[in-house]
Amino acid sequence: MKKIKLAIVGAGVWGRTHAGIFREHPLAETVGICDLDKKRAEALAGEFGIPAVYSRVEDMLAESGCEAVSIVTPDHLHAEAAVLCANAGKHLLIEKPLATTRDDVKRIVEAAEKNKVRVMVDLHNRWSPPFASAKEAIQAGELGKLRNGYFRLNDIKWVATDMLKWSAASSILWFLGSHSLDTLSWLFGSRVRRVYAVSSRGVLAKLGVNTTDTYLSTLEFENGCIAQMENSWIDPNANPNINDIKCTVLGDKGMISIDASHHNLIQKYTDTTVTVPDVLVRNTVHGRVKGFAYESIRSFVDKLAMDEEFIVSLEDAASVSLAILAIMESAEKGQPVDVRY
Repeated sequence: MKKIKLAIVGAGVWGRTHAGIFREHPLAETVGICDLDKKRAEALAGEFGIPAVYSRVEDMLAESGCEAVSIVTPDHLHAEAAVLCANAGKHLLIEKPLATTRDDVKRIVEAAEKNKVRVMVDLHNRWSPPFASAKEAIQAGELGKLRNGYFRLNDIKWVATDMLKWSAASSILWFLGSHSLDTLSWLFGSRVRRVYAVSSRGVLAKLGVNTTDTYLSTLEFENGCIAQMENSWIDPNANPNINDIKCTVLGDKGMISIDASHHNLIQKYTDTTVTVPDVLVRNTVHGRVKGFAYESIRSFVDKLAMDEEFIVSLEDAASVSLAILAIMESAEKGQPVDVRY
């Protein structure tokens, strides 16, 4: 089976992640990296042996010989690069979310369909072991008819204030809510029909980041299921885990409860700190990257090489973005909003 020639747009933290996984994958060959900051792209290229560096997506598409492209730019900057790549006939792996406006969602979907390119969005919680186990139990009928659920996915303040230089241009709904909403839709096997949300702000604004702190959302699904969803990035920085992840799914025959924040597999103690090393999301074993946030990227290469359906479809990803836009509208208006697909 021949290797797939891949290029990466975005040389930040997660662009580096893509480069590392592609270097390990026997069916991947990274032929180019593109970033507006060419020096940053050159540094990443040197580390991972990527032969060509670009500062313009158009040049990368014309010269690199890539067959597929990873879009690893900030949340609100996916559309331009994605449409350019689709129009050039390149398959796409796009970091979540697909896009952050209705117009951009439409543009990407139309470009992909017109040019017959395959698109997967990296909604990687579908590869998380506890959630994959929950999905199997649901499909096996162990919970009976699903009724309701709850999903909390929060971050500590450091993510918005330090990790992401562009957090003020995004939202906790795009950064984490997209994972929450996709996971609930996947578990329930249904799209969101209507939302009612409230939000609060002020904590991060005082820290110099002009973005909403918290969204609490009530979701009604097309199949009758209902759920509460909590997304915030003002958890205290002293929390041992960056993420706070909890989920409950209830059916008429049973319930599944997941706490993926504190796995209790390993803790490190010193006289001054307690830390809980990440052994589920992003970790290494004998020098090779492991964790479910990496498996989704591997899966993109696997499915593309074998011409199989992606675990996350373009329709799935588009529906997530459109539902989040409805949540934002609801929080602004203070009333329920129907999701417009």
